[in-house]
Amino acid sequence: MEEVKLESSKPMVASREEMVEARVPLAYRDQCAHLLIPLNKCRSAEMYLPWKCESDRHVYEKCEYELVMERILKMQKIKENQEKLGIQKDKGGAAIPLFPSPATS
Repeated sequence: MEEVKLESSKPMVASREEMVEARVPLAYRDQCAHLLIPLNKCRSAEMYLPWKCESDRHVYEKCEYELVMERILKMQKIKENQEKLGIQKDKGGAAIPLFPSPATS
């Protein structure tokens, strides 16, 4: 089976220390964090006015969009590889039940 790497083609530019210092939330510490740091500085300096910092916001959102599209393409490749090998998921069988069955004694 051909392995599909889950790594992004974009490198991490911002270091962990830079992200901590800029108080970037954990959920936003991805390959686009180096663009979010100056965007957040601009936002706070401009009092979060929506028409300010548009170019920074556009660059950051484009980076995030590219990451999402990259993940979608990788997932499609994984599904294609599974279909080639005949691996199918059982969509209804292995789900966690919403309500547990009562214990019988």
